[in-house]
Amino acid sequence: MREDGRSARARTTRARITTAAAELFTTAGYTATSINAIAARAGVSEQTVYYAFGTKRTVLSTALDLAVAGDDDPIPTLERRWVRDALADPDPLGQISRQVAGAGDIYVRAARLLDVVRSAAATDPDLAEVWAANIEQRLAVQRVFADALARKTPLREGLSADAAADIALTALSPETYNLLVGNRGWEHSRWQAWAADALRRLLTTL
Repeated sequence: MREDGRSARARTTRARITTAAAELFTTAGYTATSINAIAARAGVSEQTVYYAFGTKRTVLSTALDLAVAGDDDPIPTLERRWVRDALADPDPLGQISRQVAGAGDIYVRAARLLDVVRSAAATDPDLAEVWAANIEQRLAVQRVFADALARKTPLREGLSADAAADIALTALSPETYNLLVGNRGWEHSRWQAWAADALRRLLTTL
């Protein structure tokens, strides 16, 4: 179905607003960023922002969803091509490599925004809910990966699939990515190689 002119303009406006908001949230912080500032950066009125999103929390949540997905297509993470390819890879090390690469692609786009949410969650109940939901979403994905890995190769002795998912959640967390790449200055490729090796060692006997 072709998008009509009004829908296309609304979609373009929402994209401008979320892009402007992401830039401000990651430079000035969530608390210091006002709807007025977002509107000014996006070149729209405050009312347009309120009409499109309603609240600043929704602006941030939408910007985060777009950064994580890489587009605004309504496709859940577990149905994304990179996830399906990783799950379908018969080689357990191939799965881990694809799993890490997919997480890395997300963090290139979303790591700084995720850090904004994590930091603000300590004092903002609304963002605490957003952060908790994000953790649960990431854990759900890692559980699917852990179950698939366990079907391809024995996990380390005594390690359940649930525990493997917890370990992967930790190793592939945005906090670790931001620490190593953002704070310690690692190249993205170095983080990717480290993460893949860490999962291999921590989860399997390979």
